[in-house]
Amino acid sequence: MSSTKVKIGNFEIDTNIQTLGQAKIPSSLNYCHFQDEARVSVFLDGEHVEELGDEVVAASFEAAGPRMQLYFDSSKTKCAIATCGGLCPGINNVIRSIVMEAYHNYNVPAVLGFQYGLEGFIPHYGHKVVELTPDNVSDIHQFGGTILGSSRGPQPPEEIVDALERSNVSILFMIGGDGTMKATHNIVKEIERRNLKISVIGIPKTIDNDINFISQSFGFETAVYKATEAIQCAHIEATGAMNGIGIVKLMGRDSGFIAAHATLSLKEVNLVLIPEINFRLNGEGGILPALAERLNKRKHAVIVVAEGAGQHIIGRGSETDASGNVALGDFTEFLIKEIKKYMKEHKITHSIKYIDPSYIIRSIPATANDSVYCGFLGTNAVHAAMAGKTNMVVAKIMDRYVHLPLELIIRKRRTLNTKSEYWRAVLESTGQEGLYGMIPELDGPVCS
Repeated sequence: MSSTKVKIGNFEIDTNIQTLGQAKIPSSLNYCHFQDEARVSVFLDGEHVEELGDEVVAASFEAAGPRMQLYFDSSKTKCAIATCGGLCPGINNVIRSIVMEAYHNYNVPAVLGFQYGLEGFIPHYGHKVVELTPDNVSDIHQFGGTILGSSRGPQPPEEIVDALERSNVSILFMIGGDGTMKATHNIVKEIERRNLKISVIGIPKTIDNDINFISQSFGFETAVYKATEAIQCAHIEATGAMNGIGIVKLMGRDSGFIAAHATLSLKEVNLVLIPEINFRLNGEGGILPALAERLNKRKHAVIVVAEGAGQHIIGRGSETDASGNVALGDFTEFLIKEIKKYMKEHKITHSIKYIDPSYIIRSIPATANDSVYCGFLGTNAVHAAMAGKTNMVVAKIMDRYVHLPLELIIRKRRTLNTKSEYWRAVLESTGQEGLYGMIPELDGPVCS
């Protein structure tokens, strides 16, 4: 069996999951396969964790699923759910899954919904706590967004735990991204400081797919599906005009997964620009000369730009948002101006059509596959919590659902590995491997 220790560079963590105490109450679930001692052994390499490079590491994680012995007496256990950060397809599916599992299979007396993210725990905001029941969540999976609302930004963990104590909550489910998981870790530390017996389970959520150690977060497949519709429209617009240029801006502050995956899906994209690549606009191997050459040969082009791309050219702002993220400069608008300028200087007639579907992508309901994924995340989160697990997230690694320590998730954001076979496939699809910076090992173009 693989070791429960995972060592990545100088970082080492024990993959065993923290518990509130010994589980002594027999589970009422009598038709399932219990996972008490089950572990999932995997081999990780640079394709999964960029820091590993060519190294291969064996790791073992707790298998997710129901336990034979429970820590909480379900008939006396009150649960709570909060959703934080930006919207993402599938949040309502996860909420619904948690509520249905808690009520129907564990017979818990109540599941509370704290509204508008972490603000919902803080009295002075005045947000009401809502009770979530099978009746009022029965059809929420048909809609995008979150019925609980959301917000960005930190709140004092002391006040959050105060709210949990006042509400007599035994289990807290936190649905959110990198910042939310860090806040969740701080909530756990405050609970430990007070020596309370409250289980805290994270369900990682990010449309950018940038949660560390998780190869695909829920909602990502839906986002890519919707993004391809925008790219198809851009392609049609581009082919409908002489030297037509279709430009699509997709989400991805620090990682280009949506842009890259949608590009691979359609094979219609000629240039894809992501935050991980320090490309250049002009000169040898530049984007603009390559675009002009493409128009000369084929009379149309499609460009996909992740929102965080090109910050090395225009520079990030000094302001930050409520989550502490540095404000991004609008590189796509800058790129459009530079394209117009370049084409005018080189007397190339052209037509630009710009599509930004970002908020449409965030707000749609989950596809069937994502719905199934969300369902498993919700039910497995309840199984873990009822067994007294805490300070962890439920995740899918190589098609197996596992428990991961929060510390492993929050240590860094995941970015697209530009030395991977995945990025190589993207370059082959677009034919842009000869441009400056696209192959990180080289300082310039590999072909003319």
